[in-house]
Amino acid sequence: MARLAQTAGLTDVQQEILATVRSFVDKEIIPHAQALEHGDTYPSDIVEGMKEMGLFGLTIPEEHGGLGESLLTYALVVEEIARGWMSVSGVINTHFIVAHMIKQHATDAQKQHFLPRMATGEVRGAFSMSEPELGSDVAAIRTKARQDGDGYVIDGQKMWLTNGGSSTLVATLVRTDEGAEKPHQNLTTFLVEKPTGFGEVLPGLTIPGKIEKMGYKGVDTTEMVFDGFRVGAEAILGGERGKGFAHMMDGVEVGRVNVAARACGIAIRAFELAVEYAQQRTTFGKPIAQHQAIAFKLAEMATKVEAAHLMMVNAARLKDSGQRNDVEAGMAKLIASEYCAEVTQEAFRIHGGYGYSKEYEIERLMREAPFLLIGEGTSEIQKTIISRGLLREYRSRG
Repeated sequence: MARLAQTAGLTDVQQEILATVRSFVDKEIIPHAQALEHGDTYPSDIVEGMKEMGLFGLTIPEEHGGLGESLLTYALVVEEIARGWMSVSGVINTHFIVAHMIKQHATDAQKQHFLPRMATGEVRGAFSMSEPELGSDVAAIRTKARQDGDGYVIDGQKMWLTNGGSSTLVATLVRTDEGAEKPHQNLTTFLVEKPTGFGEVLPGLTIPGKIEKMGYKGVDTTEMVFDGFRVGAEAILGGERGKGFAHMMDGVEVGRVNVAARACGIAIRAFELAVEYAQQRTTFGKPIAQHQAIAFKLAEMATKVEAAHLMMVNAARLKDSGQRNDVEAGMAKLIASEYCAEVTQEAFRIHGGYGYSKEYEIERLMREAPFLLIGEGTSEIQKTIISRGLLREYRSRG
């Protein structure tokens, strides 16, 4: 068993789940990740394997056909999967976020309608906040839903939709006319059902082709365009207008723990590759791991992996306990993504010229790690969240 990133206090069930996932990663993901990633190929066989393992229902309550596991279990599973190939963790990430939002905020009818089929992977979730000119300013969303009879008509354009083509359910944040002074109180989440595929998948709803990316290949990232798209009032999450921002932020806190877990997974894999290569590669008559310059790099890398993992676990456990974890999730996401980039770059340097070759796995990790500095909020956004939380807790009495 690896020395790094061990988690104390896990139940027998959690340990069994993680052992099963790790075996699946070693046998079914790592041997195929390079070829699939280089071909930008969707990992259909891997996804089917995850369905058979019940991973799509990992956090869905047992009464709805899921395993009813905690956010911590989910995060540790994601860490293992990202260690194999980050894109596979991306396939299930948005699904988990939408399942969490439905579990926490949906009506009973919505839970009955979606959760059992999400548990089996028959319904696959994606969520959409960002827009082409929006960036991190979520409250400035322009995509709008106007009431028309018993339903709504949505117009606008969404951006950076992970699993846009492969999902069948998209939790979409849009603007509604609530008359609230605070912009974020004029936002509503709609649960948009659609078929898979690209082009005009429904009247008024278009999923253009995949966006070409530097890394994070295999998983489809798209835009989503609404042009007079009609949807019923029953599609409003929880049946409440104006609550969309709060719904999404709850989901994003889960997403930030997920990104931290993905960053830990990549960093663990980068360290594994580096420490193995450093003991095999010889210069000046001895393995490069015995040179102090390399040995110190390995020590620093391992310390960063361990620190990031512990912060991620802490954020997950806080969320599971029902406590507010916006600061802790922001801290975990910030440190894990930054450390992931640093550890991956050091592993790349240890590989020397071979690290630049597409034949070596570290080249792929070098293209994947930067995405985590941006996804679910940039490092600068995390610092804003963290500082606001700290100032809230340490408010001056002077």
